[in-house]
Amino acid sequence: MNSMNPDDPAERDRLILAAVDRFLDKEVAPYAHKLEHDDIWPADIVAAMKAMGLFGCIIREEYGGLGLSASTYAKVIERIARVWMSVAGIINSHLIMSACVQRNGTEDQRRRWLPRFASGEVRGGLALTEPDAGTDLQGIRTTARRDGDGYLINGVKTWISNGIHGRAFAVLVKTDANAKPRHKGMSLFICEKQDGFTAARKLEKLGYKGIDSAELVFDNYRVAGADLVGGEEGRGLQHVLNGLELGRINVAARGVGVARASLEEATAYAQVRKTFGQPICEHQAIQIKLADMATRVEAARLLTEQAARAYDEGRRCDMEAGMAKLFASEAALANATEAMRIHGAYGYSKEFNIERYYRDAPLLCIGEGTNELQRLIIARQLVARNPV
Repeated sequence: MNSMNPDDPAERDRLILAAVDRFLDKEVAPYAHKLEHDDIWPADIVAAMKAMGLFGCIIREEYGGLGLSASTYAKVIERIARVWMSVAGIINSHLIMSACVQRNGTEDQRRRWLPRFASGEVRGGLALTEPDAGTDLQGIRTTARRDGDGYLINGVKTWISNGIHGRAFAVLVKTDANAKPRHKGMSLFICEKQDGFTAARKLEKLGYKGIDSAELVFDNYRVAGADLVGGEEGRGLQHVLNGLELGRINVAARGVGVARASLEEATAYAQVRKTFGQPICEHQAIQIKLADMATRVEAARLLTEQAARAYDEGRRCDMEAGMAKLFASEAALANATEAMRIHGAYGYSKEFNIERYYRDAPLLCIGEGTNELQRLIIARQLVARNPV
Protein backbone atom coordinates (compact mmCIF):
# COMPACT_ATOMS: atom_id res chain seq x y z
CA MET A 1 0.00 0.00 0.00
CA ASN A 2 2.97 2.33 0.43
CA SER A 3 3.13 2.69 -3.37
CA MET A 4 -0.41 4.01 -3.64
CA ASN A 5 -0.53 7.72 -4.19
CA PRO A 6 -3.45 8.80 -6.38
CA ASP A 7 -3.96 12.54 -6.65
CA ASP A 8 -7.47 12.15 -5.23
CA PRO A 9 -7.24 11.49 -1.46
CA ALA A 10 -10.73 9.97 -1.42
CA GLU A 11 -9.75 7.50 -4.13
CA ARG A 12 -6.56 6.67 -2.26
CA ASP A 13 -8.53 5.94 0.90
CA ARG A 14 -10.97 3.79 -1.06
CA LEU A 15 -8.11 1.73 -2.47
CA ILE A 16 -6.58 1.29 0.97
CA LEU A 17 -9.86 0.17 2.52
CA ALA A 18 -10.40 -2.26 -0.35
CA ALA A 19 -6.91 -3.66 0.21
CA VAL A 20 -7.67 -4.07 3.93
CA ASP A 21 -10.88 -5.93 3.12
CA ARG A 22 -9.02 -8.33 0.82
CA PHE A 23 -6.34 -8.88 3.45
CA LEU A 24 -8.94 -9.65 6.11
CA ASP A 25 -10.86 -12.05 3.88
CA LYS A 26 -7.74 -13.94 2.81
CA GLU A 27 -5.23 -13.66 5.67
CA VAL A 28 -7.29 -13.24 8.84
CA ALA A 29 -10.83 -14.61 8.67
CA PRO A 30 -9.85 -18.23 7.87
CA TYR A 31 -7.43 -18.40 10.81
CA ALA A 32 -8.80 -16.08 13.52
CA HIS A 33 -11.00 -18.66 15.25
CA LYS A 34 -8.24 -21.20 15.88
CA LEU A 35 -5.50 -18.67 16.63
CA GLU A 36 -7.73 -16.94 19.18
CA HIS A 37 -8.76 -20.12 20.96
CA ASP A 38 -5.18 -21.40 21.07
CA ASP A 39 -4.00 -17.92 22.17
CA ILE A 40 -1.29 -17.89 19.50
CA TRP A 41 0.44 -14.66 18.53
CA PRO A 42 -0.42 -14.24 14.81
CA ALA A 43 3.08 -13.97 13.33
CA ASP A 44 1.98 -14.38 9.70
CA ILE A 45 -0.78 -11.80 10.07
CA VAL A 46 1.63 -9.33 11.67
CA ALA A 47 4.11 -9.88 8.83
CA ALA A 48 1.36 -9.18 6.30
CA MET A 49 0.35 -5.98 8.12
CA LYS A 50 3.98 -4.91 8.14
CA ALA A 51 4.22 -5.45 4.37
CA MET A 52 1.04 -3.43 3.84
CA GLY A 53 2.36 -0.51 5.87
CA LEU A 54 -0.40 -0.73 8.48
CA PHE A 55 2.04 -0.06 11.33
CA GLY A 56 2.47 3.39 9.78
CA CYS A 57 -1.23 4.14 9.33
CA ILE A 58 -1.29 7.58 10.94
CA ILE A 59 2.42 8.39 10.59
CA ARG A 60 2.96 11.16 8.09
CA GLU A 61 4.33 10.28 4.66
CA GLU A 62 7.45 12.38 5.19
CA TYR A 63 8.42 9.90 7.93
CA GLY A 64 7.58 6.82 5.85
CA GLY A 65 3.99 6.27 6.94
CA LEU A 66 0.71 6.08 5.07
CA GLY A 67 -0.41 9.42 6.48
CA LEU A 68 -4.02 8.35 6.93
CA SER A 69 -6.48 10.67 8.58
CA ALA A 70 -7.96 9.51 11.87
CA SER A 71 -11.28 9.23 10.02
CA THR A 72 -9.87 6.69 7.55
CA TYR A 73 -7.89 4.96 10.27
CA ALA A 74 -11.11 4.44 12.26
CA LYS A 75 -12.66 2.75 9.22
CA VAL A 76 -9.64 0.46 8.95
CA ILE A 77 -9.93 -0.50 12.61
CA GLU A 78 -13.68 -1.12 12.39
CA ARG A 79 -13.06 -3.55 9.54
CA ILE A 80 -10.29 -5.37 11.39
CA ALA A 81 -12.24 -5.64 14.67
CA ARG A 82 -15.25 -7.03 12.83
CA VAL A 83 -13.07 -10.01 11.83
CA TRP A 84 -10.71 -10.34 14.85
CA MET A 85 -10.45 -7.61 17.46
CA SER A 86 -7.03 -8.68 18.72
CA VAL A 87 -5.39 -7.68 15.44
CA ALA A 88 -6.70 -4.14 15.87
CA GLY A 89 -5.07 -4.04 19.30
CA ILE A 90 -1.67 -4.97 17.90
CA ILE A 91 -1.82 -1.82 15.76
CA ASN A 92 -3.45 0.45 18.33
CA SER A 93 -0.87 0.46 21.11
CA HIS A 94 1.93 0.81 18.56
CA LEU A 95 0.27 3.80 16.93
CA ILE A 96 -0.45 5.56 20.24
CA MET A 97 3.31 5.42 20.86
CA SER A 98 3.87 6.72 17.33
CA ALA A 99 1.35 9.53 17.81
CA CYS A 100 3.09 10.60 21.04
CA VAL A 101 6.37 11.00 19.16
CA GLN A 102 4.79 12.57 16.08
CA ARG A 103 2.79 15.13 18.07
CA ASN A 104 5.17 15.85 20.93
CA GLY A 105 8.66 14.66 20.00
CA THR A 106 11.55 16.77 18.83
CA GLU A 107 12.31 16.76 15.11
CA ASP A 108 15.35 14.61 15.80
CA GLN A 109 13.15 12.09 17.64
CA ARG A 110 10.65 12.03 14.78
CA ARG A 111 13.34 11.33 12.22
CA ARG A 112 15.03 8.67 14.36
CA TRP A 113 11.94 6.77 15.47
CA LEU A 114 9.00 7.31 13.13
CA PRO A 115 10.44 5.67 9.98
CA ARG A 116 11.29 2.57 12.03
CA PHE A 117 7.82 2.57 13.58
CA ALA A 118 6.15 3.06 10.18
CA SER A 119 8.00 0.20 8.50
CA GLY A 120 7.26 -2.16 11.38
CA GLU A 121 10.99 -2.70 11.92
CA VAL A 122 10.41 -1.51 15.48
CA ARG A 123 7.00 -2.34 16.91
CA GLY A 124 5.74 -1.81 20.42
CA GLY A 125 3.28 0.18 22.42
CA LEU A 126 2.46 2.29 25.42
CA ALA A 127 3.53 1.38 28.96
CA LEU A 128 1.38 3.25 31.48
CA THR A 129 -0.44 0.87 33.83
CA GLU A 130 1.20 -0.46 36.98
CA PRO A 131 0.07 -2.99 39.59
CA ASP A 132 -1.22 -0.14 41.78
CA ALA A 133 -1.94 2.53 39.15
CA GLY A 134 -4.42 2.31 36.29
CA THR A 135 -7.06 4.99 35.94
CA ASP A 136 -5.06 7.24 38.31
CA LEU A 137 -1.91 7.55 36.22
CA GLN A 138 -0.52 10.16 38.59
CA GLY A 139 -0.14 7.32 41.08
CA ILE A 140 2.58 5.51 39.11
CA ARG A 141 5.76 4.53 40.97
CA THR A 142 8.19 3.77 38.12
CA THR A 143 11.02 6.30 38.37
CA ALA A 144 13.68 7.73 36.09
CA ARG A 145 16.75 9.14 37.86
CA ARG A 146 19.33 11.26 36.10
CA ASP A 147 22.63 9.49 35.52
CA GLY A 148 25.18 11.44 33.50
CA ASP A 149 23.69 12.25 30.10
CA GLY A 150 20.93 9.67 30.55
CA TYR A 151 18.51 8.23 33.09
CA LEU A 152 18.14 5.00 35.07
CA ILE A 153 14.59 3.62 35.09
CA ASN A 154 13.27 1.32 37.82
CA GLY A 155 9.78 -0.07 38.22
CA VAL A 156 7.12 -2.43 36.90
CA LYS A 157 4.44 -1.94 34.25
CA THR A 158 1.58 -4.38 33.78
CA TRP A 159 -1.13 -5.24 31.23
CA ILE A 160 1.06 -3.86 28.46
CA SER A 161 -0.15 -4.76 24.97
CA ASN A 162 2.56 -6.10 22.65
CA GLY A 163 4.73 -6.55 25.75
CA ILE A 164 6.29 -9.86 24.70
CA HIS A 165 6.78 -9.32 20.97
CA GLY A 166 7.17 -5.54 21.01
CA ARG A 167 10.63 -4.00 20.90
CA ALA A 168 10.12 -0.38 21.99
CA PHE A 169 7.65 1.32 24.31
CA ALA A 170 6.63 4.81 25.33
CA VAL A 171 7.10 4.52 29.10
CA LEU A 172 5.52 6.93 31.59
CA VAL A 173 7.73 7.54 34.64
CA LYS A 174 8.24 9.85 37.59
CA THR A 175 11.26 12.12 37.13
CA ASP A 176 10.34 14.13 40.24
CA ALA A 177 8.43 12.17 42.87
CA ASN A 178 7.95 15.30 45.02
CA ALA A 179 6.47 17.57 42.34
CA LYS A 180 3.26 19.45 43.14
CA PRO A 181 0.94 18.97 41.35
CA ARG A 182 2.03 15.38 40.73
CA HIS A 183 1.75 15.53 36.93
CA LYS A 184 4.56 18.10 36.85
CA GLY A 185 6.94 15.34 37.88
CA MET A 186 5.95 12.90 35.11
CA SER A 187 7.89 12.30 31.90
CA LEU A 188 7.66 10.03 28.86
CA PHE A 189 10.58 8.08 27.37
CA ILE A 190 10.94 5.88 24.31
CA CYS A 191 12.60 2.74 25.65
CA GLU A 192 13.98 -0.01 23.45
CA LYS A 193 14.48 -3.45 24.99
CA GLN A 194 18.03 -4.12 26.16
CA ASP A 195 19.81 -4.91 29.44
CA GLY A 196 17.63 -3.98 32.40
CA PHE A 197 14.35 -4.06 30.45
CA THR A 198 12.57 -7.42 30.33
CA ALA A 199 9.11 -8.83 29.71
CA ALA A 200 8.68 -10.82 32.93
CA ARG A 201 5.55 -12.80 32.08
CA LYS A 202 2.62 -13.11 29.74
CA LEU A 203 -0.74 -12.40 31.40
CA GLU A 204 -3.65 -14.77 30.78
CA LYS A 205 -6.96 -13.16 29.81
CA LEU A 206 -10.65 -14.03 29.45
CA GLY A 207 -10.69 -12.76 25.87
CA TYR A 208 -8.61 -10.56 23.56
CA LYS A 209 -6.35 -13.54 22.96
CA GLY A 210 -3.58 -13.77 20.38
CA ILE A 211 -2.24 -10.33 21.25
CA ASP A 212 0.28 -10.55 24.08
CA SER A 213 -0.37 -8.65 27.30
CA ALA A 214 2.65 -8.63 29.59
CA GLU A 215 4.33 -7.39 32.70
CA LEU A 216 7.43 -5.28 31.98
CA VAL A 217 10.23 -4.92 34.51
CA PHE A 218 12.82 -2.12 34.55
CA ASP A 219 15.88 -2.79 36.70
CA ASN A 220 18.42 0.04 36.43
CA TYR A 221 17.53 0.28 32.76
CA ARG A 222 19.56 3.02 31.13
CA VAL A 223 17.87 5.28 28.58
CA ALA A 224 19.51 8.15 26.74
CA GLY A 225 18.45 11.68 27.53
CA ALA A 226 17.80 12.09 23.81
CA ASP A 227 14.86 9.69 24.17
CA LEU A 228 12.94 11.90 26.61
CA VAL A 229 9.90 12.74 24.47
CA GLY A 230 9.90 16.44 23.68
CA GLY A 231 13.26 16.88 25.40
CA GLU A 232 11.67 18.37 28.52
CA GLU A 233 10.83 16.76 31.86
CA GLY A 234 7.42 17.18 33.46
CA ARG A 235 5.26 16.95 30.33
CA GLY A 236 4.78 13.19 30.16
CA LEU A 237 1.17 13.04 31.30
CA GLN A 238 0.18 15.71 28.77
CA HIS A 239 1.90 13.73 25.99
CA VAL A 240 0.10 10.56 27.03
CA LEU A 241 -3.32 12.21 27.19
CA ASN A 242 -2.82 13.55 23.67
CA GLY A 243 -2.02 10.04 22.50
CA LEU A 244 -5.00 8.55 24.30
CA GLU A 245 -7.36 10.67 22.20
CA LEU A 246 -6.33 8.55 19.21
CA GLY A 247 -6.41 5.43 21.38
CA ARG A 248 -10.00 6.06 22.42
CA ILE A 249 -11.01 6.63 18.80
CA ASN A 250 -9.42 3.27 18.07
CA VAL A 251 -11.32 1.58 20.90
CA ALA A 252 -14.53 3.19 19.68
CA ALA A 253 -13.89 1.88 16.16
CA ARG A 254 -13.20 -1.56 17.61
CA GLY A 255 -16.53 -1.32 19.43
CA VAL A 256 -18.29 -0.54 16.16
CA GLY A 257 -16.59 -3.54 14.56
CA VAL A 258 -17.59 -5.98 17.31
CA ALA A 259 -21.12 -4.56 17.50
CA ARG A 260 -21.42 -4.86 13.72
CA ALA A 261 -20.15 -8.44 13.64
CA SER A 262 -22.61 -9.40 16.38
CA LEU A 263 -25.46 -7.79 14.45
CA GLU A 264 -24.54 -9.40 11.14
CA GLU A 265 -24.29 -12.90 12.58
CA ALA A 266 -27.47 -12.50 14.61
CA THR A 267 -29.38 -11.22 11.57
CA ALA A 268 -28.21 -14.14 9.44
CA TYR A 269 -28.92 -16.74 12.11
CA ALA A 270 -32.39 -15.33 12.83
CA GLN A 271 -33.37 -16.00 9.21
CA VAL A 272 -32.40 -19.69 9.23
CA ARG A 273 -33.30 -20.72 12.77
CA LYS A 274 -36.95 -21.72 13.05
CA THR A 275 -39.25 -22.07 16.04
CA PHE A 276 -42.98 -22.67 16.07
CA GLY A 277 -42.90 -23.17 12.30
CA GLN A 278 -41.30 -19.89 11.27
CA PRO A 279 -37.88 -18.19 11.20
CA ILE A 280 -37.22 -16.50 14.52
CA CYS A 281 -36.68 -13.17 12.68
CA GLU A 282 -40.47 -13.10 12.31
CA HIS A 283 -41.00 -13.10 16.08
CA GLN A 284 -41.45 -9.62 17.50
CA ALA A 285 -39.15 -10.32 20.44
CA ILE A 286 -36.25 -11.00 18.02
CA GLN A 287 -37.17 -8.10 15.76
CA ILE A 288 -36.94 -5.70 18.69
CA LYS A 289 -33.49 -7.01 19.57
CA LEU A 290 -32.24 -6.70 15.98
CA ALA A 291 -33.63 -3.18 15.66
CA ASP A 292 -31.87 -2.04 18.81
CA MET A 293 -28.64 -3.73 17.74
CA ALA A 294 -28.69 -2.04 14.33
CA THR A 295 -29.40 1.35 15.86
CA ARG A 296 -26.47 0.96 18.27
CA VAL A 297 -24.09 0.18 15.40
CA GLU A 298 -25.08 3.24 13.40
CA ALA A 299 -25.05 5.59 16.39
CA ALA A 300 -21.66 4.28 17.52
CA ARG A 301 -20.22 4.72 14.04
CA LEU A 302 -21.46 8.33 13.82
CA LEU A 303 -19.98 9.22 17.21
CA THR A 304 -16.67 7.64 16.19
CA GLU A 305 -16.64 9.57 12.91
CA GLN A 306 -17.35 12.80 14.81
CA ALA A 307 -14.44 12.20 17.19
CA ALA A 308 -12.07 11.28 14.35
CA ARG A 309 -13.03 14.40 12.42
CA ALA A 310 -12.31 16.59 15.44
CA TYR A 311 -8.91 14.88 15.84
CA ASP A 312 -8.12 15.47 12.15
CA GLU A 313 -9.00 19.15 12.50
CA GLY A 314 -6.58 19.51 15.40
CA ARG A 315 -9.30 20.37 17.88
CA ARG A 316 -9.28 19.22 21.47
CA CYS A 317 -11.43 16.10 21.34
CA ASP A 318 -11.25 14.38 24.69
CA MET A 319 -15.02 14.86 25.08
CA GLU A 320 -15.81 13.60 21.58
CA ALA A 321 -13.40 10.66 21.87
CA GLY A 322 -14.80 9.88 25.33
CA MET A 323 -18.37 9.89 24.03
CA ALA A 324 -17.45 7.64 21.12
CA LYS A 325 -15.48 5.23 23.28
CA LEU A 326 -18.20 5.11 25.94
CA PHE A 327 -21.11 4.51 23.58
CA ALA A 328 -19.37 2.21 21.09
CA SER A 329 -17.89 -0.06 23.74
CA GLU A 330 -21.22 -0.38 25.53
CA ALA A 331 -22.85 -1.03 22.14
CA ALA A 332 -20.37 -3.84 21.51
CA LEU A 333 -21.12 -5.39 24.91
CA ALA A 334 -24.88 -5.08 24.48
CA ASN A 335 -24.86 -6.45 20.92
CA ALA A 336 -22.60 -9.36 21.83
CA THR A 337 -24.95 -10.26 24.66
CA GLU A 338 -28.05 -10.03 22.48
CA ALA A 339 -26.36 -12.03 19.70
CA MET A 340 -25.67 -14.80 22.21
CA ARG A 341 -29.30 -14.81 23.32
CA ILE A 342 -30.53 -14.93 19.75
CA HIS A 343 -28.18 -17.84 18.99
CA GLY A 344 -29.20 -19.66 22.15
CA ALA A 345 -26.97 -22.66 22.92
CA TYR A 346 -25.04 -22.15 19.68
CA GLY A 347 -23.99 -18.72 20.91
CA TYR A 348 -22.48 -20.36 23.98
CA SER A 349 -20.58 -22.89 21.90
CA LYS A 350 -16.90 -22.48 21.08
CA GLU A 351 -17.67 -23.59 17.53
CA PHE A 352 -19.18 -20.18 16.75
CA ASN A 353 -17.76 -16.65 16.90
CA ILE A 354 -20.46 -15.27 19.17
CA GLU A 355 -18.82 -16.41 22.41
CA ARG A 356 -15.60 -14.65 21.28
CA TYR A 357 -17.44 -11.37 20.84
CA TYR A 358 -19.00 -11.91 24.27
CA ARG A 359 -15.51 -12.34 25.81
CA ASP A 360 -13.83 -9.54 23.84
CA ALA A 361 -16.41 -6.79 24.29
CA PRO A 362 -16.00 -6.18 28.06
CA LEU A 363 -12.36 -5.19 27.56
CA LEU A 364 -13.48 -2.22 25.46
CA CYS A 365 -15.36 -0.85 28.46
CA ILE A 366 -12.14 -0.97 30.49
CA GLY A 367 -9.24 -0.25 28.12
CA GLU A 368 -7.92 3.27 27.36
CA GLY A 369 -9.70 4.56 30.45
CA THR A 370 -12.74 2.94 32.02
CA ASN A 371 -16.19 4.04 30.92
CA GLU A 372 -16.73 5.49 34.37
CA LEU A 373 -13.74 7.76 33.74
CA GLN A 374 -15.08 8.66 30.28
CA ARG A 375 -18.29 9.91 31.89
CA LEU A 376 -16.29 12.19 34.18
CA ILE A 377 -14.26 13.55 31.26
CA ILE A 378 -17.42 14.18 29.23
CA ALA A 379 -19.19 15.95 32.09
CA ARG A 380 -16.21 18.16 32.96
CA GLN A 381 -15.68 19.19 29.35
CA LEU A 382 -19.40 19.80 28.91
CA VAL A 383 -19.35 22.28 31.79
CA ALA A 384 -16.05 23.85 30.68
CA ARG A 385 -17.36 24.42 27.15
CA ASN A 386 -20.68 25.84 28.30
CA PRO A 387 -19.96 28.36 31.09
CA VAL A 388 -22.76 30.55 32.43
